[in-house]
Amino acid sequence: MAERAPLGLLGGTFDPIHHAHLRLAEEAADALGLAQVRLVPAGQPPHRGTPMSSPEHRLAMVRLATAGNPRLEVDPAEVASPRASYTVLTLERLRAELGPRRPLVLLLGADAFAGLASWHRWREVFALAHVAVANRPGHAPHARRWPAALDPELDAECTPRLGSDPAVLAAAPAGHIVPFDMTPLAISATRIRELLGAGLSARYLLPGSVLDYIGKHSLYR
Repeated sequence: MAERAPLGLLGGTFDPIHHAHLRLAEEAADALGLAQVRLVPAGQPPHRGTPMSSPEHRLAMVRLATAGNPRLEVDPAEVASPRASYTVLTLERLRAELGPRRPLVLLLGADAFAGLASWHRWREVFALAHVAVANRPGHAPHARRWPAALDPELDAECTPRLGSDPAVLAAAPAGHIVPFDMTPLAISATRIRELLGAGLSARYLLPGSVLDYIGKHSLYR
């Protein structure tokens, strides 16, 4: 038996954090029986260009967005680190912090999951954590409907790990893939930056406290 209920992990640039990020964390906690979800802002994301806001600003916005929700906690370690924010290194750090038996659940959107085989040391992720994939209802990878042709290596590695019962996440510290449905929200950080850059309103796409912070510090202008 696992020592504690599973801990969800949601990494991202969060440039800026918005309501789709927060709903993913909230719905994952409900659907997967997570004790909490830890949001991990990337300091230096290796798969993207340099974020428009500094790591310190992005961390501050995540803290504002999650304030008052005991289900959500913020991990500042990647922002403080001088190295690139590779997921496998983050998971190794958390394993050292939390021990070998705590179930860890890496939360990914379906698009990020489809590109998993391009990640640094990606196969080692499954020895360190479970993976939960958020999809629009009825879309892959439910019932293993993602296309094998998308990436044969990913298909071969992931198909034996795929399950439908979230209970497996609490029974082992790592190694399973479980999909869950998420309310579709067509919100993106790119669109928010575009709106703010054009002097248009982004209200109701992200928390008011975050929008106030953006205005106070003249971000994305």
